[in-house]
Amino acid sequence: MTVETARFELFSFWRTSATYRVRVAFNLKGVAPREHNVDLDAAEQRSAAFLKINPMGAIPALIDHAEGQSREPLTQSLAMLEFLEETYPQPPLLPADAHGRARVRSLACLLAADTHPLIVPRVKKYLMSKGGFDDAAWRDWQTHWFTLGLHAFEQRLVSESGTGRFCHGDTPTLADICLASILVVMRVFKIEVADIPTAKRIMANCEQLDAFIKAEPRRQAGAPSEAS
Repeated sequence: MTVETARFELFSFWRTSATYRVRVAFNLKGVAPREHNVDLDAAEQRSAAFLKINPMGAIPALIDHAEGQSREPLTQSLAMLEFLEETYPQPPLLPADAHGRARVRSLACLLAADTHPLIVPRVKKYLMSKGGFDDAAWRDWQTHWFTLGLHAFEQRLVSESGTGRFCHGDTPTLADICLASILVVMRVFKIEVADIPTAKRIMANCEQLDAFIKAEPRRQAGAPSEAS
């Protein structure tokens, strides 16, 4: 059951991997924030108003109005996931044991910190304007980094005993949220990575859950009927 709340404002955009992570976490916790669309294609993230919220000009951003008092905006999706885990402990998105928590965080960072930052719009803008990239070179760049990250992730899933129905055990964790966030945005970009059967199996399990289904990019406000 999802409870709507006036406590949280989420500044979001339909197709971003990082926003998807936060949406899934909110859904799993049964909490619905108020969303404000920040159109990356119209460069609204570079507006003076939004830069006051996040000087990096990155999405998402989250404002907590707990007890009627606005706190400083939270940025960085992984920090938001940890915040939601501490604020709403049930259902847990981290294992009970210290080693398990470290493993889940490590898997999450492999994709959210080591892979995803290389394919974000500001990297594309720099490479297209300063690096001599055309659309084909950019697509090769995306495919290379998605493949490198996902193959490393797959190797860990196969070789480590903690893997179960999901990335760690038999319930979704932060690692599953980060894996799904990469695979859904690859669909938007129409990029395929071969030889990741375990990751795809886990993704299929995630997509049986309403929390992941409702966060799917094409279901969000502002998404085109056919994403290109």
